[in-house]
Amino acid sequence: MALKKSDLYSSLWSSADELRGSMDASQYKDYVLTLLFVKYVSDKAKTDPYALIEVPEDGSFDYLITLKGKSDVGEKVNVAIRKLAEANNLQGVINNADFDDPTKLGSGKDLQDKVSNLIGIFQDMDFSGSKAEGDDLLGDAYEYLMRHFATQSGKSKGQFYTPAEVSRVMAQLLQIPADTPKATTVYDPTCGSGSLLIKVADAAPNGLTIYGQENDNATWALARMNMILHGNETHEIAQGNTLSDPKFSQSDKLETFDYLVANPPFSVKTWKNGFEKDYGRFDGYAWPPDKNGDYAFLLHMVKSLKSTGKGVVVLPHGVLFRANTEATIRTELIKRGLIKAVIGLPANLFYGTGIPACLLVLDKKDAQSRTGIFMIDASKGFEKDGPKNRLRPRDMHKIVDAFVNQKQIDRYSRMVPLSEISAPKNDYNLNIPRYIDSSEPEDIQDLHAHLQGGIPNRDLDALQPYWDAFPSLRAELLQPLRDGYSELTVDKADIHGKVTGSREYQAFTQGTADTVAGWWASKREVLAGITSTTRANDLIHEVSEALLDAFRPRPLIDEYGVYEQLMSYWHASMHDDVALIVSEGWDDAAKPRLARAWKDKNNKTKYEDAHIVTGTRANAKRWVMDLIPPEYVIARFFPNERAELDALIAEQEATSQAVEEYTEEHAVEDGLLWEAVEDDKITKALATARLRVAKHEGAEPDEVQALQHVIKLYEAEAAAKKAVKEATARLNQLALAQYPKLTTDDIQSLVIDDKWGGTIHGRIGGEVTALGQALVARLRVLADRYESTVGELGAQVEALAAKVSAHLAAMGVKP
Repeated sequence: MALKKSDLYSSLWSSADELRGSMDASQYKDYVLTLLFVKYVSDKAKTDPYALIEVPEDGSFDYLITLKGKSDVGEKVNVAIRKLAEANNLQGVINNADFDDPTKLGSGKDLQDKVSNLIGIFQDMDFSGSKAEGDDLLGDAYEYLMRHFATQSGKSKGQFYTPAEVSRVMAQLLQIPADTPKATTVYDPTCGSGSLLIKVADAAPNGLTIYGQENDNATWALARMNMILHGNETHEIAQGNTLSDPKFSQSDKLETFDYLVANPPFSVKTWKNGFEKDYGRFDGYAWPPDKNGDYAFLLHMVKSLKSTGKGVVVLPHGVLFRANTEATIRTELIKRGLIKAVIGLPANLFYGTGIPACLLVLDKKDAQSRTGIFMIDASKGFEKDGPKNRLRPRDMHKIVDAFVNQKQIDRYSRMVPLSEISAPKNDYNLNIPRYIDSSEPEDIQDLHAHLQGGIPNRDLDALQPYWDAFPSLRAELLQPLRDGYSELTVDKADIHGKVTGSREYQAFTQGTADTVAGWWASKREVLAGITSTTRANDLIHEVSEALLDAFRPRPLIDEYGVYEQLMSYWHASMHDDVALIVSEGWDDAAKPRLARAWKDKNNKTKYEDAHIVTGTRANAKRWVMDLIPPEYVIARFFPNERAELDALIAEQEATSQAVEEYTEEHAVEDGLLWEAVEDDKITKALATARLRVAKHEGAEPDEVQALQHVIKLYEAEAAAKKAVKEATARLNQLALAQYPKLTTDDIQSLVIDDKWGGTIHGRIGGEVTALGQALVARLRVLADRYESTVGELGAQVEALAAKVSAHLAAMGVKP
């Protein structure tokens, strides 16, 4: 069976758990990623006769499996990996982790068990069907590991990784044409683990020729492995300091490239260490400050671009506004028209720093004729992810859409003329808040409304997108009070019902559902056409872009919010489904399978979660339905049986509630059931035992009746539970027997229409519900704010004060 993304992630992270505690995260990543590499190239060599990586028999992962449990397993793993490295000129790349190091892995049996367990974890993975493409599971797994290693490595050691979301945005900002030949070059002078370069190459349908340089030796090795794992076996990643020793240079000139991306270390104070030649990088500009390398890196990148080259660079916000020498350099770059766009990002996105960063889009083509710089303030769009922030799919798409289409969006993006940037008040300062005010409008308190009553029309006018979508609703809810002010015509408690029950709101809801249905129907043939050659990323791109197009003309509802609903479901579940279908085909992917089993550290058998369990104990069979969970089969083929089970469940819940209520009332101290309570609990067995004693002792009739009644309640509950259990078992058997009868059309209908379509319809419907709730909440806030005038409040205070005085006087207390 195809490996699910979630299962793969879990297995990979459990491999890290084997090492956790014995070394720093920045060290144990070398062990995990090395074994991932060996496993991948070994599996690929078995199935691909044209694989560029040669895998010797005694350097393969299969050979590592034979070493498990041996006393010298660490030493022999080192030898095997060295042989694989030597066969492919990868010395110093894949054999940096020492599997026989007692200082990191322990000694004797401890080391033997750790290394053997690591091999065992990777042993169950199968990458033979993994494609060398941007949407393959292996690439996603590598990104997952890199992200978690970066998170745990801390500020000083997490700079090797650019978050995948930022990398994807940068790749899209380059706008690489679809027909770009593979010979076109892309360069990253501070490439880290290479993830940014890979994202750019993936954005070009034909791929690109990759060049990069990385100073840190261990990170350079990660980049080399990363390239091979992603199918970019032909690449040129050099090791060394880009500023003092640029490897891509000839004589006194830097080589130039078609595209460039980079996320250099921020504000390096030692950038001049070892610096001898400037290679013309600073010609026509001032020299960057000695204690800050941001502009040194930027000018290196500008020089490394061809005359029509494009680049996107991550830099700290300070480069936009710092003064002195940096201001001089910035002014010259602007005058030359080299900066096409400036994009402000949220704070705390990157692993090496928590400060906010920006993207500079560089473009040498037609630079001299450039009359403005496009600016985007994307600093507000993100989600929390543990200690860091992350761009959501909606945030990423909005940035790219705004840039590509040069959209002017209020409080978000605009084209800023060079005349405005160069004006004396700005003096070539590019600080985004100078040009885009992204702050939310202040919620102003209206003194006239507080004094005289009414809701200010200014506040109601701010809700104009709602009135545009529901043209009659404002008149149904509000009426003029005086010039500039209105009052509610309904009680504020009835606002929700009036809004959601209005004809226009209902029509809007139905229109949204119809739009979703039309979009889904238009893409059903594409989804039904998933085959072994389908690329998941291409599929979701086509489907999601069509969704955006369908919702752009609709009023009020945010197309990016709708897009987010689709993409969050894609990442959570739908991607795994598509990968399964691509790997196994519709029919085989839908077949139930037995749950996987494994031994834990105490040698106890554990099973993955099952959808249906038949039999008991040793005869139990645990069935997993990866593609079509049984509830969809049951809903489609056995609705009557499901309804009967639901009725039995409701009856069981009623009997359980009756037991709970009766025991809560009587199984208390001095209650009729108190004598049957042990350890603050009462059960049928305790009640039965007490009943025998009570009858023998001639207890009060009330106690005997209470005991008899609670026993009957317990018996009714047990019977109801038994009925539910038996009905559930029968229904599960019916469902299990139905799977072999499913035709391909049945399977596609269950998956596309019921599972995927039903979920996405519900998620997007939630967007409409949220819009209605937001309008209701705002109207209630305004109603509460101006419900009573200052005079009315004063009168209420005086009346209450008089009451208090009267009460005090009655008690003989003088106020």
